[in-house]
Amino acid sequence: METKNKRSTFSGQLGYVMAVAGSAVGLGNIWRFPYLAAKYGGGTFLFTYFILAITFGFALLISETALGRKTKKSPIVAYKQLGAKKLQFGGWLNAIIPMLIVPYYCVVGGWVCKYLFEYITNNSASLVNDAYFTSFASSPIQPVFWLLVFAILVFSVVLLGVEKGIEKCSKILMPTLVIMAIFIAGYALLTPGAIEGAKYYLIPDFSRFSIMTVVAAMGQMFYSLSIGMGILFTYGSYMKKEIDMEHSITQVEIMDTLIAFLAGLMIIPAVFAFSGGNPDTLNAGASLMFITLPKVFNSIAFGNIIGIIFFLLVLFAALTSAISLMECCVSVIQDQFNFSRKKCCIIILAVICILGIPCSLGFGVLDFIAPLGLSILDFFDFMTNSIMMPISAACTCLLIIKVTGFKTVIDEVEYSSKFKRKKAYIFCMKYIVVPGLMIILISSILSTLGVISI
Repeated sequence: METKNKRSTFSGQLGYVMAVAGSAVGLGNIWRFPYLAAKYGGGTFLFTYFILAITFGFALLISETALGRKTKKSPIVAYKQLGAKKLQFGGWLNAIIPMLIVPYYCVVGGWVCKYLFEYITNNSASLVNDAYFTSFASSPIQPVFWLLVFAILVFSVVLLGVEKGIEKCSKILMPTLVIMAIFIAGYALLTPGAIEGAKYYLIPDFSRFSIMTVVAAMGQMFYSLSIGMGILFTYGSYMKKEIDMEHSITQVEIMDTLIAFLAGLMIIPAVFAFSGGNPDTLNAGASLMFITLPKVFNSIAFGNIIGIIFFLLVLFAALTSAISLMECCVSVIQDQFNFSRKKCCIIILAVICILGIPCSLGFGVLDFIAPLGLSILDFFDFMTNSIMMPISAACTCLLIIKVTGFKTVIDEVEYSSKFKRKKAYIFCMKYIVVPGLMIILISSILSTLGVISI
């Protein structure tokens, strides 16, 4: 465990890439990407997502990482050091967002633990019942218990520190996750009728292309890459000066896009085969993961084994993201109060319990609390993902454009990289990123209010 005052670091480029990729590869890749890809024409959505990831996504990834490495601090202190008095709000947003996300993320991580447990104990037949998930989620005890199980797993890794905990864990979980994803995708393609689903997913249908395809892909890319939530600042601050930043960010983009692609490949063909080609069965969120997919696994050979592997994969994805969120919170508290890592971890675990337990009970005991007509968990998700994160990322852009100038980021990147995409970076930051963030913000609000469908 690192000393109280010394800044942690990743051991090298591989450790950084695996940790950031682990942060990026989360539940959003696995249950949201396939749904959006199916809804917006398969290959057309994939192509749009890829273009946005290497332009819009890259610009924000490199910006937050460079500012983190330059200051060697978490967002609040980084903004101060960079002289952003009028934009200090952005630093606080970057710090607060993970503290609001990690509690409800642990709730969903707990659901994954519960389903994995049912598959391991050979009780998967009960999961096929539509009422099972509702009954479990509305229980006054079980969701809280599994929330604590998942939270303690995350706490244990973060407590060990950056190199011995997060880096070591990510180096094991990420390659394993990729191998499992390839295995399940391969198996799904062998399911009778799955090839039609694969064609739908992989072959572009440009007749279905619309502005909403771009909006949906932009929103997914934004959430998927851990942008605007302080993680990239924090992990950038742990990056050694000699690590090639541009190459590392490119590897993160490739890893994240690969997992998202594989998620679609392992889910869309299998669900299509199960439903007879009806894309309406590919719902977003919990209904896909905890209701539709158990039915699919139950209908195929070796379904229980596939279920175990799949939910283990989802658990790994959830863990790597939750670890990054908690580490970001720990870094903020350490920078603000100079507490030990152990004390910071205990504080965040307490926050997870204080905010996470109401979220876990929001589908049963506390279902009468419904801000904006949403459950407590969905409300936290809406406020962080749809409102706070785009504003937070916009603040970072304004910090660079109006305060530090592009030279600050460019010099930091060029300290260890050739920065081959420098011209593309400047163009995106000047003309694409801020309007794009406003589109994400407005469309997310309109979608939640039911005005448009994403």
